[in-house]
Order: sequence, then structure tokens, then C-alpha cells
Amino acid sequence: MGRPAAAGSGFESGSRPRAWALRLLLALAAWPGPGGAARLSSVCSCCPGPVRRGSAVAGYCGSRPALVLQGRCCLSRAAPQDVQGLDLSNCSLPLLCPGFQDASTAVVIDLTENPLENVPNTSFRGFTRLQSVSLPLALECPGGDLAWDRITTHGDSRTCQGQRNPCNSSGELAWLCPENSLCTPDGPGLFQCLCSGNYHGYKCLRKGTFPMLLFYGILGAVTAALALLAWGSQRRKAKAS
Repeated sequence: MGRPAAAGSGFESGSRPRAWALRLLLALAAWPGPGGAARLSSVCSCCPGPVRRGSAVAGYCGSRPALVLQGRCCLSRAAPQDVQGLDLSNCSLPLLCPGFQDASTAVVIDLTENPLENVPNTSFRGFTRLQSVSLPLALECPGGDLAWDRITTHGDSRTCQGQRNPCNSSGELAWLCPENSLCTPDGPGLFQCLCSGNYHGYKCLRKGTFPMLLFYGILGAVTAALALLAWGSQRRKAKAS
């Protein structure tokens, strides 16, 4: 008789290779690829060290099993390129990191304890999901006080919470968008006007589908003409030499 299997064994010996293969496939699926890895390193590694314990970013990430900490970022396990939280506190940053826009999907951001003197509102363009940002006390909330539901101060930091929709039902900004367009949030205190329905063009004045064939036909003809012109110029230079 053969030896009995160990109690509590969840896999037979033949299933272990399959388990390792499954883990490998999951790891490959979660890998962001060359482009994604470069993008992550620019924002998640612009400040050395991990996310600080006890920070808002650590708390947000730790309470959600679908998220994982990497460098200074809180990332989605399913989509590692999707930054959910960014902790750049105590990084001695006089300016925002060059890859800061790569964190436009962040919900929580911490920029405290940095010698930041000026952060333009446009730095947060596209941060439509941002719900909490902590800043040095010397800085105002992105978009101004009216862009947030609640603003608190503690020590030398300021926290802005609950990003408001500038295109709310009151219609305060609706008049800024031309006719046949819709106001769409584009970050704290920021918005953009998008053409509605089948309107397009300057100030959404044109109606109907965009003439793709005509556009690309003209573009192709111009490109071909420029290519022929460049080829002819190089040919004349070659003959002259």
C-alpha cells in the first residue's frame, strides 16, 4: 500500500506545476509592460522610500484589498498603471515631479512637508477623481476654496476634501460653454466644453458627422506632395555634388 496523503493537503502532487503556472500567468497579466513601467517609475519613484505609515494614502490603500502599495504610490492590482493614491510628503520637493500628471487617476494625494511655493491649478488638470489632497499650509487648495466641500488645517498642513463638480445643476458655469456643448469637469475648479450630439468644429457650430474621408484624403495628399518635394530636392543636391 502507498503512504497516505498528508492531512490538509489541498493539491495533489501533479497539480503543483499547474499552480505555479497559474501564478506566473497572473503575474504577467499584472505587469504594466515597458511603457507602463517607465510611467510608474517616474511618479512612484520620484521620491525615495515607501508610502509613510499612518498617512492618508496608506490608510486608503490598506483598507482596499484590490489595491497595493508600490514605492510612493497606491496602485490597482488589476491595472498597475492606474494610480489610486500618491504620497509625496516629506520629499524636499520645491516643484512637483515631472511625472505628476501620470497620477491623474488618484483619489488621495499627500504633498505635505515640502518647500512647495507655487502649484498652478493646471497641475491638477484631469484629476477628476481626486477626493482628498493634503498640502503645505502656505498653499491654497487647487481650484480655490469653492472647489471643495471641506477644508481643514492641522499644524503646518492643509487638507482639501470632497472635490465639487463645477458643472453642477445650478448652471453657474453653463453660460461659459457655447451652444450645442456640455460642461464637463476637468479637475478641481476646472472644466471643459465638449460638443454634444453630432456637433463638432469651432465652438461646436458644425452639425453632422466629421468628414473623416475628406480630412484624411487631404492630409494624405499634402503628405505625399511634401515627400515628393523633399525627394526632388535631395535628388538635385545629389546630382550637383
